[in-house]
Amino acid sequence: MMGTDLKKMFDVSRDDSPILKVRRKRIAFFRELTAPLPKPLKIIDVGGTELFWEKMGFADDPDYEITILNLSRADSHHSNIRLVVGDAREMGEFGDGAFDVAFSNSVIEHVGGLAEQRRMAREVMRVGRKYFVQTPNRGFPLEPHFLFPFFQFFPLALKVFLIQRFSLGWYPKIPERREALAAANSVRLLRREEIVDLFPEGTVLDEKLFGMTSSFLVYGGW
Repeated sequence: MMGTDLKKMFDVSRDDSPILKVRRKRIAFFRELTAPLPKPLKIIDVGGTELFWEKMGFADDPDYEITILNLSRADSHHSNIRLVVGDAREMGEFGDGAFDVAFSNSVIEHVGGLAEQRRMAREVMRVGRKYFVQTPNRGFPLEPHFLFPFFQFFPLALKVFLIQRFSLGWYPKIPERREALAAANSVRLLRREEIVDLFPEGTVLDEKLFGMTSSFLVYGGW
């Protein structure tokens, strides 16, 4: 399969993207879980974007009050969405159980090593009375960020070599070694047993793509 075809497969802006179908199924399940809860529902999206909630049909829905926490500042364009700057690993600005649901989609793999991922998991479980977290499966053959088969298992030096010389997935070629090293270290995919360890009271579901587990969904508090 050519690189452009892989990008089409993983591009959630395309209505025919297989990965978008997986995401829509995930959000349908999220709606099912939240439907019986009292409204308006206070949600914190840890590391998300306003575009995500637009595409999933939650924008301007008064039943959902959504706070999006991310590293950079942005302006909200919807009445029910508030954007704040913060760190997923330390959300001290929010009290325990400040939100009905803590939500996170494909973020925990980007916050650093296992210790940092554990900090984020603890914060998610602390600020949300319930939580709903998704992350790609390390064991899926195609690495979903660089779109290169088994890239997640390569030695760091080989990753950097490839990043410096080729455009991979969502990353353009990065000739400067320090920047290439940062890109290589920017993703740490998780195994199922690590998800269970990070969220010991959660329920873990496998999300399937082409019959294989492409990502994990863990939720708790329901």
